[in-house]
Amino acid sequence: MDRVIEKKHKWLNKKTIWFTVGGILIILVAYNIFFGDKSSKLNVEKEKITIESIVENEFKDYIPVIGTVEPIRTVYLDAIEGGRVEEILIDEGNMVKKGDVILKLSNTGLILEISNNESNVSRSINEFENTKINLEIQNITRKQTLINTEMNLKRQKRQYEYNKQMFEGDHISKEEYNQSQEEYSASLEQYDLLIAALKSDSLYRINTLSSMEANVNRMKENLKIIQSKMDNLNVKAPVDGELANLNQEIGEVIIYGTRIGTVNILDNYKLRVEIDEHYIARVRRGLTGNFDFSGSTYKLKIEKVYPEVNNGRFAVDMVFISGRPDQIRIGQTFRIKLELGESKQAVLIPRGGFYQSTGGQWVYVVDETGDFAIKRNISIGRQNPKYYEVLEGLNPGEEVVVSSYDNFNDVDQLILK
Repeated sequence: MDRVIEKKHKWLNKKTIWFTVGGILIILVAYNIFFGDKSSKLNVEKEKITIESIVENEFKDYIPVIGTVEPIRTVYLDAIEGGRVEEILIDEGNMVKKGDVILKLSNTGLILEISNNESNVSRSINEFENTKINLEIQNITRKQTLINTEMNLKRQKRQYEYNKQMFEGDHISKEEYNQSQEEYSASLEQYDLLIAALKSDSLYRINTLSSMEANVNRMKENLKIIQSKMDNLNVKAPVDGELANLNQEIGEVIIYGTRIGTVNILDNYKLRVEIDEHYIARVRRGLTGNFDFSGSTYKLKIEKVYPEVNNGRFAVDMVFISGRPDQIRIGQTFRIKLELGESKQAVLIPRGGFYQSTGGQWVYVVDETGDFAIKRNISIGRQNPKYYEVLEGLNPGEEVVVSSYDNFNDVDQLILK
């Protein structure tokens, strides 16, 4: 006869099992939400990235720049007087001595101007001489008149004194006495007027002749200046050096102030260097640099800084301070290491494309296992062509990804395969 068999575990049924499994799943999901790893990840092949080690070494604060050789000084050769090129005596590239005639000009207008000025000077000299003669004749005439007046005055004075005595002795009439007195007084006044006129004429003559003589001398000086323009038609070397940039041709007409060429002074040389404007606050006179050429190292220093910035760059002049290459040529270029500061020990990270992606604010640091790399904030200071100076965030011996991060989308971890 059949009987009911009772279950030993009444709670162990399908419903209980489903509730238990569901609860476990809910707990796992909640744990993952609150305590799970929420960082973004990206799988990366090691062969496609560059990994470098952080080192502690001497940081050399320099930048590579290109220097172009120029003469130590250039003297410009400009046309002091315009004219037509008649003859070229020295060609471009030759050495010249101060005073050497490089080319000759002709200027018919200048010849006419000189001729007119010579005529004006001659006319002024003739006028001056004629005036001087006329004034001298006038002076002689007045002196003769004065002599005659003085002689007449003496005679009338004697007559007046004689008539006075005769009148006092009642030997002549009063009318005769008064007449001699009036004639004597009139002659005396005339004599005084002649003396005053003679003095005035003397002053006038001195001033007139002095003014005319000064005018003639001034015209003579002007004539000399104009005549010297003829000499300026011979274009001469202003200094010893090498003649450069002479592009004129026979028959060419050039005007006053035209740049004819240059004379390069080759006693020494300088290097014109263009530098990125990023360094303008750090570049100053006295900074040194060096370059290697034909197995030797040559040192230079900055002699002049040009403050103008063109197309993101500014220029400096550097001069040699420890000899110069024997075969140096104008226009030759050298790669210079320009030192911006003193070398010192620092934590260094090799240069790479990561800097353009992050601005040097963070890097991917490889874990000790080598299986992944984690994003870490850092601070970078100075830089040279090989390294960046690490101010904080990295330690010597650590490895970082230094290649470009452009394809990583700023994920938190790189899983290295």
